[in-house]
Amino acid sequence: MGSGHYFLVIFYFASLCSASLANNAKINFREKEKKVLDQILGAGKYDARIRPSGINGTDGPAVVRVNIFVRSISKIDDVTMEYSVQLTFREQWTDERLKFDDIQGRLKYLTLTEANRVWMPDLFFSNEKEGHFHNIIMPNVYIRIFPNGSVLYSIRISLTLACPMNLKLYPLDRQICSLRMASYGWTTNDLVFLWKEGDPVQVVKNLHLPRFTLEKFLTDYCNSKTNTGEYSCLKVDLLFKREFSYYLIQIYIPCCMLVIVSWVSFWLDQGAVPARVSLGVTTLLTMATQTSGINASLPPVSYTKAIDVWTGVCLTFVFGALLEFALVNYASRSDMHKENMKKKRRDLEQASLDAASDLLDTDSNATFAMKPLVRHPGDPLALEKRLQCEVHMQAPKRPNCCKTWLSKFPTRSKRIDVISRITFPLVFALFNLVYWSTYLFREEEDE
Repeated sequence: MGSGHYFLVIFYFASLCSASLANNAKINFREKEKKVLDQILGAGKYDARIRPSGINGTDGPAVVRVNIFVRSISKIDDVTMEYSVQLTFREQWTDERLKFDDIQGRLKYLTLTEANRVWMPDLFFSNEKEGHFHNIIMPNVYIRIFPNGSVLYSIRISLTLACPMNLKLYPLDRQICSLRMASYGWTTNDLVFLWKEGDPVQVVKNLHLPRFTLEKFLTDYCNSKTNTGEYSCLKVDLLFKREFSYYLIQIYIPCCMLVIVSWVSFWLDQGAVPARVSLGVTTLLTMATQTSGINASLPPVSYTKAIDVWTGVCLTFVFGALLEFALVNYASRSDMHKENMKKKRRDLEQASLDAASDLLDTDSNATFAMKPLVRHPGDPLALEKRLQCEVHMQAPKRPNCCKTWLSKFPTRSKRIDVISRITFPLVFALFNLVYWSTYLFREEEDE
């Protein structure tokens, strides 16, 4: 009897366990989710027009915590002063009307794809120019409702946002582009936006931009007051640094080469007029084309940019080289005219000497009055001779190196070319020293 009774007890407990397992296996959690959704969102049970209550069910403002994930930044346009960004935008708040039974932890959350089923914050991007949602293959949006009434809203969007830029240091500049989010209709008495604690802004790894580098980003609050009330606002500032290597290769080095090529005319013969003129005009037109191309890629602003100073000075050097040849050509013609005049004067003097000698030969009986050799003390000629002797007795002056060196070049045109060979490179090197030290120092100050 004892063994039989023991066997019946074991059989009874085994039957209960198998029945319990069978009942668990028969539970349809999808059906449970439907019942829960009907229970909390059914007709007459939930009104999406009414905002949630405040913290701990008080009548205070509803608190919405925001975080974003930056997926990509496609472009930063200097002309239109805007940038395009694709991001995952998330909001999280608590709505106690949406609490439900999680079936002993088995129902972690409910997922919705229709945002109009529950109350949504009226957030908008205040500096947005264009924007669109992503609907391929399905709308990239979801709403998760947790058992404690917490609601998570997530959506993938692409935005084109305004980014006012200060281009005074272009292309050695840094730009700050903001992303501003604010409530459109609910004041701070009803709705408050806060950044999510921990890591409110995330950026995809290996973010690649063609001409910029994202150095850092900062989160802040930007509540605004109008005549209709105070509205909650969040902002994130993205600090971009412009990549200088592109501009060094495409702008600065070619401009330097054009300026140096314009100096080649200083080494050409002053008589090679076609070669020097064509070289000067070609470099001038090329530099002007380069300048216009640079300005075409930038907005027309009322202040002077760093690139304007560079191109303006380079254009001035190229134009100065062309003017230098005009001066050399004028000096060459002036030297030639002076040489012709000297030649004519020598011919006239020679002709007069020949006529005088012929006159002496024909008039051999002519007598000449001899002036006395002894001069009186008050004689002006004797005073002039004495002054000349005093001058010759003075100590010789030290020779001027520059004048001695320039005396090797007899014509003024040649001297102008020689001076230009030295002056132009020295002045351009001094300009480079001042330019780079000034703008690089100002860049460090801004940083």
